[in-house]
Parts: sequence; structure tokens; C-alpha cells
Amino acid sequence: MATTSPDAGVRDGLTPQGSAGPGATPPMTHRQIMEALSGLLLGMFVAILSSTIVSNALPQIITDLGGGQSAYTWVVTAALLSMTATTPLWGKLADLFSKKLLVQIALVIYVAGSVVAGLSQDTGMLIACRVVQGIGVGGLTALSQIILAAMIAPRERGRYSGYLGAVFAVATVGGPLLGGVITDTDWLGWRWCFYVGVPFAIIALLVLQKTLKLPVVKRQVKVDWAGAFFISAAVSLLLIWVTFAGDKYDWMSWQTAVMVGGSLVLGAVFLLVESRAAEPIIPLRLFRNRTITLASLASLFVGVAMFAGTVFFSQYFQLARDESPTMSGVLTIPMIGGLFVSSTASGMIITKTGRWKAWLISGGALATGGLGLLGTIRYDTEYWHIAVFMAVLGLGLGMMMQNLVLCTQNQVAPSDLGAASSVVTFFRSLGGAIGVSALGAVMAHRVTDYVKEGLAELGPKAAGAMGQGGGGIPDMDKLPAPIRTVMESAYGHGVGDVFLYSAPFALLAFVVTLFIKEVALKSNSTAPAEKSEQDAR
Repeated sequence: MATTSPDAGVRDGLTPQGSAGPGATPPMTHRQIMEALSGLLLGMFVAILSSTIVSNALPQIITDLGGGQSAYTWVVTAALLSMTATTPLWGKLADLFSKKLLVQIALVIYVAGSVVAGLSQDTGMLIACRVVQGIGVGGLTALSQIILAAMIAPRERGRYSGYLGAVFAVATVGGPLLGGVITDTDWLGWRWCFYVGVPFAIIALLVLQKTLKLPVVKRQVKVDWAGAFFISAAVSLLLIWVTFAGDKYDWMSWQTAVMVGGSLVLGAVFLLVESRAAEPIIPLRLFRNRTITLASLASLFVGVAMFAGTVFFSQYFQLARDESPTMSGVLTIPMIGGLFVSSTASGMIITKTGRWKAWLISGGALATGGLGLLGTIRYDTEYWHIAVFMAVLGLGLGMMMQNLVLCTQNQVAPSDLGAASSVVTFFRSLGGAIGVSALGAVMAHRVTDYVKEGLAELGPKAAGAMGQGGGGIPDMDKLPAPIRTVMESAYGHGVGDVFLYSAPFALLAFVVTLFIKEVALKSNSTAPAEKSEQDAR
């Protein structure tokens, strides 16, 4: 079976054994690398866009499809769940099969899920399609990093990782803006939030076919399907628990005991299976390396901070400040600017110096500070204050996300490149999924408490006026002025609390990075490749 080898010869112009010779792959110029990366960057853009573009459109989508608050949560969580659960499988498959073919398959899965999602007639159909989308997005997110590492030596990888980080920034914060514009445009409507990424995916598919060329070796492979099943089941059960805890049942309840216990049991079975598998989906020996273990842990905490910013900003601007979906996207531009600048600049400087730890530490400090400052916002906070706070958060996240993957890739042999890269991405997605669900539940409780306090100050008549609102998200335009102020204040304070509760997770990421031992990025990765290639034969 033909498989793609991740050896460094693509970039270094070396034979698989690490010595130049007649059979060596000629080194790629910057132009050739950028041509090959163009398809990956498009694929990455599509992947992240699909996760963020619906955030500002969700109220209209759920209303049109007749769904409730549970459906609102699951449209977001379903995609995150399937993306998180399948990321390790994509990573392991990348070590065994053609990376080019796999990323094209991921694009096809994404396109199929998107097209059908746009045709959804009810929330159940939409949630099912979001699961399919998440599977494709998981592949695109993991494989983009893996293919980048397969083409480019670690020392130069920082520069090109910065491009991925910039694309991530644009899609992460630009997605809600684009979704808002599409939703506010009468002749388009929310269904185009799912269609808009399809042309980009098709173009990426064609570009990858023409420009992406990786060396191929013959190798007998065996996929660890049992490991893939048990890790997917363990993560899925955990996320289902986090989604419904505090809503369908109490956090301390028999349902919690069953789901958490079941997740732990499934996780233990997964570890047992992996310890015996010939080709484990996540090689447990990777965690003997302190850098990989700490980078994975830091990514878990970074995921909470990252997704908190992208999900709850739209609710803040629309519900606490009465902005349109379009403007709520525009007002988050300071965050995208900070993320764009820091990810690009840090990547270029790391390429020149080979040093990366200072960026991780600085990023952790800035992300913690940014979230702490955002924890002080209220519905009437001056916007320029919020803009500064968002920019600080964006700078911090941009310094950490790609560089955590980069320091991990620098620690492993080429044969483990896919698995190691996907492990870091997996923990980041897991942190995001758990963070969105848990912080969403926290925000709902805090908003309810603040509304009760505000209505109590207005008197008994206010409670009667609110009786028509039910338990869903209110239509601010239909509320009397005093009650509207109470609701806006409650959502402003509630979102502020969410950011404040996110700050300790960023602080934990900062603390973890302090213990990561810096190893200067290698100018090539041929040393570890030698043994792996010989073993493959």
C-alpha cells in the first residue's frame, strides 16, 4: 500500500537516509512551498470558517427550524464533538496513508455535510449534518499541520506556521462577521452560511491535486479501529455530560455519576487497547516525552480560552449592546488583528532564531491578562476599553496556538509526526468543546441571577411584564425600556463573568509552558528520519 512519508527530504533536498545524492528530492523554493501551501491554507480557512460562521446566525436558524435552547447548544457542540473525537484518527491515518489523499477526502466530507446542512428542514437534520461537517473539519485541521511539517524542516516551519495562524485568525473572528452579513442580507439568508465555504473547498481540492507533492514509500499498515472507537466514545460521553449538566439534570446527580464514570471506564479501556496495539492511534510512548505531555496539557487550557472568546463575543455585542449580527462581527476585529499580527510575527522571528519558548510564555501571560481584563466588562463599558482587551487576548492566543504544535513536532521522529501533531490539536479541541458547554451553562445561570436581581429592584410589575418572555433568549426590541436595560445589563455582566472564569485556564497554560524545556528548532529533520525509513522498509 502506498503511503506518504513525512521525511524532511521534501524541504532539504536530501535522500531518505539524509545524504544528498543523485536520487535526492530537490529542495523546494519559497514559491513552490507557497503554491503547495495555498491549497492547505484554503482548506484550513474552510475548516475554521465552518465552526464560527454560524455563531451570529444561530438565533435566526433555530427560530426558522422551530428549535429550542437545547438545539441551539447542540448545533455548536455537535461539530466540536465529532471534530475532537476524530482528530487522533486522522493523525494516525496520516502516518499510514497518503496525506494528500486524506486531506482531499476530508474536503469531500466537509462539502457533503455543508450542502446537506444548508437544506436542513429541522434541527435534528441540521445537527446530524454538523456532525458530518465536524468529521471533515477535524481532518482538515489536523492534516494541515501534519503536511506542513512533512514539507518543511522545523527551523523554517515557524515562518509558515505563522501563515496558518493568520488564516486561523481571519477565519475565527471573520467567520461571525461573514455569517452576520449573510444573515442580514435578504436575498441570501442563513442557509448560505453553509454554502459559502463549498466553493473554497472545491478550489482547495483542485489546488492540492496540482501543487501538493510528497514522497511515497511502500509500507504494510494496520489501522487501530478499536482505539479509535474507544477514544471517540469516551470523549463523546464526556461532552454529552458537560452539555446537559446543569440543564437537564444537576451537576451532582446520578446521571453525572453514570456519564463521568462511563467516560473514565471507556478511557481506561482505550489505554489498555493502545498499550497492546501494533499501530496505536495515539502511541502512549509519546507521553514519555515531557515536552509533548506539557504541550498537550497547555493546549487543553488554551482551547478553553480560545473558544470562549469566539463564541461569547457575539452574544455580548448582540444581547448586551444591541448590535446587529454584522456589526457584532465588525466589533471583534481588534481580536483578529492581535491574533494575526502575533502569529505571523512570532513565526517569522522563530524561523530566524530557532527559539520559541519565550513566545509561549509571553502568549500565556497576555492571554491571561486579556481574559482577566475582559472579565471586568459590562453592558455600558466604553468600546475602546473592550477593543484593547480583545487585542491583548488575540496577541496571546496567536503566540501560543501554532507554536505549541511546532515545539511538539520538533520532538518526534517522522513516523510519529501525524500522531504527535494531532494529539496537541485534539487536546485543544477538547478544551474548546468542554469550555463552550461548561461556560455556556455558567453564563445561563449567571444571567438568570442578574435578571432576578434587576427585576427585584424594579418591583413586582417588572416580573409580570417578563412573564411573556419564557426561558429563551429575549427579543430586546420588544421589551419596555427599564426591563430592556435589566436584560442588557444581565447579559453584559454574565459574559464578563465567563471571561473571568476563563482566565484561570489561560493562567494554567502559562504555568505549564514554564516547565517545557526549550530545544532549538532543527535545521532539518533527517536524523530521526533515518531509522524510521529503514524500519519502514
